[in-house]
Amino acid sequence: MASFHKERHRTQHIGWLRAAVLGANDGIVSIASLIIGVAAAKATTSGVLIAGVAGLVAGAMSMAAGEYISVSSQADTEKSDMERERLELESDFEFEKDELAAIYVSRGLDPELATQVAHQFMAHDALAAHARDELGISEVLTARPVQAALSSAGTFAVGGAMPLLAVLIFPASFMIPSVSVSSLLFLALLGMVSAKVGGSPLLKAALRVTFWGALAMGLTAGVGALFGVVV
Repeated sequence: MASFHKERHRTQHIGWLRAAVLGANDGIVSIASLIIGVAAAKATTSGVLIAGVAGLVAGAMSMAAGEYISVSSQADTEKSDMERERLELESDFEFEKDELAAIYVSRGLDPELATQVAHQFMAHDALAAHARDELGISEVLTARPVQAALSSAGTFAVGGAMPLLAVLIFPASFMIPSVSVSSLLFLALLGMVSAKVGGSPLLKAALRVTFWGALAMGLTAGVGALFGVVV
């Protein structure tokens, strides 16, 4: 029997990678923008730190709750579809087999071979075959609410801690430029790491996240300066 090597594909990382990158990116952008906005309003260093820490905690919890609710809804939909498919298999097994064969024909198999493949898959695990080939649900891509929530909250906290460290390390007189530059560097690094894991172009990913981060920080600085003058 021929031996096969195990191929490594990146789709298995999609679930946690999306949540992790989203969390870290939001953490950096949100907390850096908050710090810059408050600092532009002439707040003290202690005031900036309090606002930053409060934003960090609130943001992490918001990310966790949002991801859990969103992915739970996806998981509920998948379960509902699986249950409907199970009932259809129980009520009309032959029709479901023909339906599966038709899917394989549409993907390029000749009708005879498609029927044989559908027959063997249905004999092995009919529900799994329909979940994968009809519904597009697989073990790799299935929704995992708790994993998504923890990834988002944890990475938001890690990302948001970076701008706070800049506040602690650099002098108060350089707070805005130091937080801005360090946060943009963190964003660029995050973009390259996520691109590396996902197999995407590094430069494009880095430019994408730094552009939106710079825009968010610039707008928040303008709002902080405006309200600082008004107050």
